[in-house]
Amino acid sequence: MAFATTNPYTGETVKTFEEATPAQIDAAVGRAHAAFLQWRETSFEQRAQVLRRAAELLRAKPREFAQILTLEMGKLMAEAEAEVELCAKILDYYVEHGAKAMGPRYLPAEGFGETDVQLVKEPLGVLFAVEPWNFPFYQVIRITAPQATAGNAIVLKHAANVPQSALAMAQLFRDAGAPDGLLTNLFVSHDNVERVIADPRVRGVALTGSERAGSAVAALAGKYMKKSTLELGGADAFIVLSDADVAQAAKWAVFGRHWNAGQVCVSSKRIIVEAPVYDAFLEHYRAGVAALQAGDPMDPATTLAPLSSQGARDGLARQVEDAIANGAKAETLGAPVPTQGAFYQPTLLTGITADNPAYRTEFFGPVSQVYRVADEDEAIRLANDSPYGLGGSVFSQDTERAKRVAARLETGMVYINQPTGVKADIPFGGVKNSGYGHELIDLGLTEFVNEKVVVVTDIHGSF
Repeated sequence: MAFATTNPYTGETVKTFEEATPAQIDAAVGRAHAAFLQWRETSFEQRAQVLRRAAELLRAKPREFAQILTLEMGKLMAEAEAEVELCAKILDYYVEHGAKAMGPRYLPAEGFGETDVQLVKEPLGVLFAVEPWNFPFYQVIRITAPQATAGNAIVLKHAANVPQSALAMAQLFRDAGAPDGLLTNLFVSHDNVERVIADPRVRGVALTGSERAGSAVAALAGKYMKKSTLELGGADAFIVLSDADVAQAAKWAVFGRHWNAGQVCVSSKRIIVEAPVYDAFLEHYRAGVAALQAGDPMDPATTLAPLSSQGARDGLARQVEDAIANGAKAETLGAPVPTQGAFYQPTLLTGITADNPAYRTEFFGPVSQVYRVADEDEAIRLANDSPYGLGGSVFSQDTERAKRVAARLETGMVYINQPTGVKADIPFGGVKNSGYGHELIDLGLTEFVNEKVVVVTDIHGSF
């Protein structure tokens, strides 16, 4: 596989990088292991100091970091700068709360004092992180911040189209004072992923990506008995109930479906609207999508970015063609998108039936599925009739009603009157094909630490 920076707006390949050889892979894991042996002996205060410095460096040059994101995967400059700040906030969080989260938990036990039986957390070692291109910095920081706090080291395999983002994150931690190897970038081909996972110095695997990639990596993790976490695809339901503020819900739907050009696992991909407000909602929604302005992602006036690559654009087009061939109705919205760049015309799909492949497909781009339902029970059935369960949203002016609906949704998280993921620094999980065991659950420390029970007894005690 080729690791290359190709500008999605111009189509220009800016820079290419060689894949790591087996010898380079082994050496990189060795450096990471050496860093772990050093890092696990540091205090939480020392670890927090590195994270704090990393946040300061991000905030010192937000535009410079953001330009890397826009260059490599086409993200709007404003969204790229927001991602940089989000990463700094995540680092801040672990600076403030990480040490407490790693503290011991005391377990009640008959015959022992209140603090005699402890559950203590210890780092595991080197972790292998396989991360996607849609949030090139955030995906790295959201695992590195908690795992560095815990005392672990990271070997990173980033997506092939964001190599400079990967290098920037590794350099960020070196510049922040982390030992060389604490965050190690590797341009690893798919063929060599097993070599990394099989290495006995690698103690866990974290992947964010597609179901296919997750299945392959989970199989390897199982083969070599390594702990793993997977955050996979999503087709989030965006439910608009009959008592919702329709105009506001439509505004949020436009944002929820089209931020990051619709390339978000928790995008509002399936919009489910109760019949009494369906027509009014669609009127507002069509107008909102039509107002989006596609163009140069570096231009502040642009509100719809290109997709991450021409390949991504072509794949999305094939999905839409397949949906239409199986009976869906497609309606394009807005002015024609530029012919330059990996743009896809915003498209509204309706009339999707359960036998249409689109019904159970994740569309990664500006394509909206809209469903009309008779009542909230039908909305819930449709929302749950999906192989995915990452997130969802419920819109209603009756908060208690929205909570009741949310409680019946089979998904990892639900937002009330906001799209899923608006607060991207909130921990999340998933069910069904959306994966399991996410890096930010329980501060991201539970899965990749060893929990040991320590029992204190009186030396003069007897059986």
